[in-house]
Amino acid sequence: MLNSDLHTSVSAGEQERRDTLKRGNRFLGRVVACNGSRATISALAENGETALSELWSVGRLISISVGDNRVVALVYSMQTATNDWGEELDNTFRIEVELMGEVNVAPSGREEFSAGISQYPYLGAIAHRIRSADLARIYDAGKNENCIIGTLTQDESLDATINVPSMLSKHFAIVGTTGVGKSTAVSLLLRKAIAADPKLRVLILDPHNEFAAAFPDLAVVIDTDNLDMPFWLMRLEEFAEVVFRGRPAVPEELDILRDVIPEAKRAFKGSMESGLARRASEKSSLTADTPVPYRIADLLSLIDERIGRLEGRSDKPHLRSLKVRIMSAINDPRYNFMFSSNTITDTILETIAKIFRIPGDGKPVTTFQLAGIPSEVVNSVASVLCRMAFEIGLWSNGGVHMLVVCEEAHRYVPADPSLGFIPTRQAIARIAKEGRKYGVSLGIITQRPGELDPTILSQCSTVFAMRLSNDRDQEIIRSAIPNSSISTTSFISSIGNGEAIAFGEAVAVPMRMRFTRVGENNLPKANGIAAKTTDETPSTIDLRAVVARMRALNGPDISNLQQSYAANVDPAYAPVPESAVPASSADDRPSVSTEIAFNEPYNPGMLPRNEPASPHLDRFNQIRSQLLGGETPSPQTSEPYRPAARTTSGFAQQPAPDLPRPSLRESLLKKPLSGIIRK
Repeated sequence: MLNSDLHTSVSAGEQERRDTLKRGNRFLGRVVACNGSRATISALAENGETALSELWSVGRLISISVGDNRVVALVYSMQTATNDWGEELDNTFRIEVELMGEVNVAPSGREEFSAGISQYPYLGAIAHRIRSADLARIYDAGKNENCIIGTLTQDESLDATINVPSMLSKHFAIVGTTGVGKSTAVSLLLRKAIAADPKLRVLILDPHNEFAAAFPDLAVVIDTDNLDMPFWLMRLEEFAEVVFRGRPAVPEELDILRDVIPEAKRAFKGSMESGLARRASEKSSLTADTPVPYRIADLLSLIDERIGRLEGRSDKPHLRSLKVRIMSAINDPRYNFMFSSNTITDTILETIAKIFRIPGDGKPVTTFQLAGIPSEVVNSVASVLCRMAFEIGLWSNGGVHMLVVCEEAHRYVPADPSLGFIPTRQAIARIAKEGRKYGVSLGIITQRPGELDPTILSQCSTVFAMRLSNDRDQEIIRSAIPNSSISTTSFISSIGNGEAIAFGEAVAVPMRMRFTRVGENNLPKANGIAAKTTDETPSTIDLRAVVARMRALNGPDISNLQQSYAANVDPAYAPVPESAVPASSADDRPSVSTEIAFNEPYNPGMLPRNEPASPHLDRFNQIRSQLLGGETPSPQTSEPYRPAARTTSGFAQQPAPDLPRPSLRESLLKKPLSGIIRK
């Protein structure tokens, strides 16, 4: 509520006149019982009339006159004295109220609301319908940065206001079951926050891709199609989450990564320098967590070097397994946003400027769409974003105000410590505990507060509780509300859509309010059926396009990675160029359709490892010919044996020659090759 509106409302309320004993005006009943926090009021409905009793309603505020002060109370229960209703008879009913505070005269001579009570109601004190001016005083935070976000449920002529700096400085949460309007409330609050703080930058972790439609004029949409988030920005645990596909990391392989990643970083940094500068860089301390670029080709070359060593034979299985995992990850088209050719160079400035909107160019909101990111690496991406948001606020000395909004937050910080990704939990917890010191705020949105880490929720000093149906979730919210207003949540399971109970630092007292309706053009819309009902789309869809997107056949361009890896490979292991293949052998290869070849995610010659010629092949072919018929083998088996190229899981390879005949395989199984050689 604006200050001018408040003064107008208060002035109008001061003109209200009341007759203390005239029924049907503002007189409701009298106090018949009272303790430190609650009171009981007895009222009378004459001749079965309900006009007076309609003023009693659960969740409404009333006032009790105590001398010059007026005690404010909240109705949370009511019943008739006889548990029945008599038509055209006098009906007595009892109302249970919770004492909230009082309106008194300040030393300045102006009436103000205070949460404490200096004089408790006495027996027989008169209870009244609360004045509009008193309602305005109760919900006025007394600060100039207040923003209107809706209206009070009890009196829709009064605005519901919050203090935006208080909401952002100590974090906020919006909880409510699905379909009650959480996303719409988030859109409204973010627009108010941006208008109040021009320096604010908002990062929305959007798992359902629905907030892009809510900020068409303020937001930049980032998804897997236009995202280049370098893999080298990740710490060791985050990179291991990608390599091991969300499964627990093998300790031996994790130790290998911890050793070879710093070496790959030094190799990349050394290739950019020379002379004294290079020798000085070798002495610098680079760890696996330092956000310095490096090449996957260098990482694979270092692993190959360790595989080729004579010592450390016990580590070779782990080295080979780790190499297969890394090659499988870079060969997966779904990870294009991490391992594309654009992520090989040092692009940290461009990445930060794009994701965190610095300087912003009039669009301070980033909707980071997580729906297209593989589920096994979503936690790693969320961890990187939250960690970088905190570090930007930390090292900018308050120059950037950052707000990280976590939709479906129970996915990232679940209540069970054994679930979730530890680095993500640590990054969000650090923002919750220390972020306000550096201008980094946190917004938590969840439909299951019972499944959310209670430590994170306890750091949110402002909570908007919408309708909750689960008993466990309701209990969590009751424990978060101050003791003086526990009864506020007694009706939280039955409030309407768009309604909420707001409490915490941003509001003076807990208030039941209704959010302002958001324009149709600014409503969050997911890519589901409900969002497509009015679109002019054809009734049929192209299943080929759907399957192609599902398989992510349009793979990344990693030509730079291939070239850098080929430069570090032994020439004996280099791939055979297409021009070097004889025409006759090329004709014998299996035919491959042009369409499939075009859709291959990587070049067929990427990182091949053809076996070098072996001096033992001639001896093996002689023994093979003897097994197949002595000196005159049949024409079908006269072709000498050639080993197929060794392939790595996840990479396309050149077609291998025809496999040996089954008769040869059966002969080798019956008579081991070692026995033949000894003879």
